[in-house]
Amino acid sequence: MDFFSFKNSFKPEKGSLLLSEPFLPDPNFERTVVLLCEHNQQGSFGFVLNKPSTVFVGDIIEELEGCNSMVYIGGPVQQDTLHFLHQRGDLEGSIDVGNGLFWGGDFQMLKLWLATDLMGVDEIKFFLGYSGWSEGQLEKELEGESWIVADKSSIEVCLKLDAETLWKSVLKEMGGRFQLYSNYPVDPRLN
Repeated sequence: MDFFSFKNSFKPEKGSLLLSEPFLPDPNFERTVVLLCEHNQQGSFGFVLNKPSTVFVGDIIEELEGCNSMVYIGGPVQQDTLHFLHQRGDLEGSIDVGNGLFWGGDFQMLKLWLATDLMGVDEIKFFLGYSGWSEGQLEKELEGESWIVADKSSIEVCLKLDAETLWKSVLKEMGGRFQLYSNYPVDPRLN
């Protein structure tokens, strides 16, 4: 096995994490961690977990004024849409993405819960846009070693870990050669 091959034994599936390879040239995905919320024969979609914007959800949703939950850039697709991941399976209409994480749900109920402290900002993460792949596209990118597939996600990884160090932290946790990748410089010419 080639030591510098990014392939690993995990297959992409709902709830797993995609980590961009260290030198992926696409600025939308440079050193990103994407939570896959769906992966099937029609395609895949998920959210970039470690790309914060410069606004809070209270800045863009009037009814949530004062809510200091950072909004993240979920990906390059439809950045005029707001999505959210949370850990409250009792939110009507939410979709289970695995390991205690849920996507979407009744937005009116969510606003009420946040306004009345029935849900804390540490239980939710908001995203503008999403990351999407058409049928077979993600598989081709995996064959081209653009992505490393990590095991199933956790609430801590998706909602609580620091965005700035998330990519590096997940690779270190994977151990072995992936731990070495976590230390690759952003620009090897400057090393």
